[in-house]
Formats: sequence, C-alpha cells, structure tokens
Amino acid sequence: EDEQIVAEIMGRRFFPDLITHKTWEGFHFAGHEIRITEATDCYGAVVWPSALVLCYFLETNSKQCNLVDKNVIEIGAGTGLVSIVASLLGAFVTATDLPELLGNLQHNVLQNTKQKCKHQPCVKELSWGIDLEKNFPRSSCHFDYIMAADVVYYHPFLDELLLTFDHLCKNDTVILWAMKFRLEKENQFVDRFQMLFDLEMISNFPSLNIALYKAMRKGRMKA
Repeated sequence: EDEQIVAEIMGRRFFPDLITHKTWEGFHFAGHEIRITEATDCYGAVVWPSALVLCYFLETNSKQCNLVDKNVIEIGAGTGLVSIVASLLGAFVTATDLPELLGNLQHNVLQNTKQKCKHQPCVKELSWGIDLEKNFPRSSCHFDYIMAADVVYYHPFLDELLLTFDHLCKNDTVILWAMKFRLEKENQFVDRFQMLFDLEMISNFPSLNIALYKAMRKGRMKA
C-alpha cells in the first residue's frame, strides 16, 4: 500500500519536454497544472517530497479537511507548492519564508494562482523566532491551519522553529506537518514539540522515510 500511494504521489510531478532558460518542475494537484520555478543552489527553492505528500493529503482529504475560506499560514514555504495547492482548494493563504526566498516564492504563487483562486494568497517574510509579535500579533492573527513541509532538517534554528509554532498556534489551530526523518536531531525535535502539542501521525510512508502529522495544543486534539 505504501509503494502504491507513493507512486501515485510522485506521479503528480512532470517535467518540461524541452530545456528552457529557467529550471522548473510541473505538478498536477487540485485540478490544475502547477509550474514551479526552482533554484538548485538553495535548499529553500527546491520542491522536496514532503511537500508532495502534504499536497496529496490536502487534495484527497478535502472533505475532512475543508480549506474553503480557512485562514492558512505556511512556514518555510520555499517554492510555494503547498501554499498554491491550499489556495486552489479555497483557503486564504499566507506563504512565508526568509527574505532571500521571497522573490521566487512570490513569482510561483502569482503565476499559479492569479484568477484561479477564491482568495489571492499573500507572501510575507518570516524569519523563525524574529519579530513574531511585531509581524504576526497574537491579538489579530488567527490561523485555522499552520502548514509545514520538511522544515526540520540539519539547521541551527530548531529552537526558533518551535517558538514560531508556539506563537502562531491558537487553541483551535490545526498544524499539518510533513517531515522526512534523516538524523537524530529530527527525533529530538519531535520529542520537544510534543511537550507543547498533541501529535498524531495521520500518514506514514516508510519508502520515503516521511511521516505526516496533525497537531494541536496540548489537550485540544479530542476537543
């Protein structure tokens, strides 16, 4: 079953027939052909398999996870694929990442959502743990969903990442988080994450070493 679903997920990706001056990959999600411009010299400007896993879940569970008119923020949006799919599924999306990635992110989001979405998504800078209250004040920012794909990897900002999850997450916010396990640091982060959030694995793909989680603040999952 794992291999069958993984084949279906990876089958959503296609490549240009001809070599062009810009590197791009294509994807089929939410009834649309999505073209993503990449930059191979930057981790944040490449589409990783965790993003495909999350997009596939959003599309195939659109009844249980109805995004229409929901307020969604994606952290570490990278190329923007997850944000684009969430927008095409009817959400009002804020796609965030580091300042050096915003140009490519904005290009992809605009190219794939303009006049196609109920709500035009916005792109905003978010450096984890920095100026959170200034840029995303708790009093006015309420997100129904926080989405993250492959944000935990070998980098020195895991404390800041946890702080960012904590700041953005209200009592009724649902976190959808796809993660590829590579090193022991990932397991350690999950342990720390569970000190603040109830965590439920909703999909697991051993052949990709990727798990998809749903999380809410402690004690709120059943409610």
